[in-house]
Amino acid sequence: MTNIHATTTAAQTTAAQTARPPASPLHARIGAALTGAAIPADLLDLDAHDPLARKREEFTLPGGVVYLDGNSLGALPRAVPERLQQVAAQEWGDALIRSWSAGADRGRDWMNLPDRVAAKIAPLIGALPHEVAVTDTTGVNTFKVLAAALKLAPAERRVILTDAENFPTDLYVAQGLLDLLGGGYELRRVNPDALDGHLTADVAALLLTEVDYRTGRRLDMAAITAQARAAGVLTVWDLAHSAGAFPVDLRGAGADFAVGCGYKFLNGGPGAPSFLFVSERHLGNENAAPVAISGWMGHADPFEMDRAFTPAPGARRFVPGTPMVLSLSALDSALDVFADVDLHALRTKSLSLTDTFIRLMEPLCARFPLTLVTPQEHARRGSQVSYRHPQAREVMADLIGGGVIGDYRTPDILRFGFTPLYHSHADVARAVAGVQAALEARA
Repeated sequence: MTNIHATTTAAQTTAAQTARPPASPLHARIGAALTGAAIPADLLDLDAHDPLARKREEFTLPGGVVYLDGNSLGALPRAVPERLQQVAAQEWGDALIRSWSAGADRGRDWMNLPDRVAAKIAPLIGALPHEVAVTDTTGVNTFKVLAAALKLAPAERRVILTDAENFPTDLYVAQGLLDLLGGGYELRRVNPDALDGHLTADVAALLLTEVDYRTGRRLDMAAITAQARAAGVLTVWDLAHSAGAFPVDLRGAGADFAVGCGYKFLNGGPGAPSFLFVSERHLGNENAAPVAISGWMGHADPFEMDRAFTPAPGARRFVPGTPMVLSLSALDSALDVFADVDLHALRTKSLSLTDTFIRLMEPLCARFPLTLVTPQEHARRGSQVSYRHPQAREVMADLIGGGVIGDYRTPDILRFGFTPLYHSHADVARAVAGVQAALEARA
């Protein structure tokens, strides 16, 4: 049987050799800085005693590159191509439709695949397995949980309160939902650092992203949730830049709803399915969270083909349609890298990596128009570091061309994401050497 992984890799290499233009002198200079960077002894010592260092071998990482964009798209776990080959050739190609219910003991059972993936995500976000559903996109799931929150709230509460600078999808989904509902509803945008006075009696739901996608600022989920609950406001948390980056404790915080994506720190691949969380207290028979998009896969007995919707137990009721078997299988395999990971060790290393990056970048901030916008306090930082620069778009293009892959966010943000499962402190030193070379050349 053809090895899909080997064939794909060879094809990609050939395409890169034929399609990629010759390296510019600037890109070559940045690349030389990466490969020739002197790694300080203290960083080598940190890497030598890193309890997560072994996890790096579980990922496919291209040579000559420091990949700092896992907060947009996680790196490929090595086990995923083999899993996809198995699903395509054996479960789909050989077993065909029998794989829907062939039995988990034979590695199939597609019908329950969303529940198995949910059970792997649950401990990463501080939830119980039946409180998590894996399906659809983050935008669709945001629509579902916002609709549920508005329905659960008293009729006089018709405001969704959110971060004025929240990720655009969250804002667009909220706007679209309120437009559908008609008059009397409002999306109110405020500074999340100053919620006092805004959690008023007309607010139904508070929609916030725990880690800001541009700056890496982390909100205090527990404190804000407690403040909202005291005001009678339901909470909806976006965990796009949280899940898989550090421990999340939704139950401990008392959150009502949450959403998150599978392709950033969870490494599930481009367009991986999203997940949603519904607190157990909203899943009972009385005053349960309503399902705005109710499909047959969320029915208590899908193959009964009943003409009335009876929700399945737990959050599975929010899975409307046929599971996306290929992408779910990739995410299922990718999540296995977390099976033996201590999430507190993950957080400790994340902070060490970002602390190191900030420290090594300080001399460059003194020489060039770089302004750190990520909080230095550990409690207020996610797993990324961002800087403002008047030519951020151009600088990031230079860096990517030279092998330091971060990303740019409008209007002037250079963003660098750190994934503790596959980054080392030596990577940090190499990346800073590349940034220095790029800034010196541009200056």
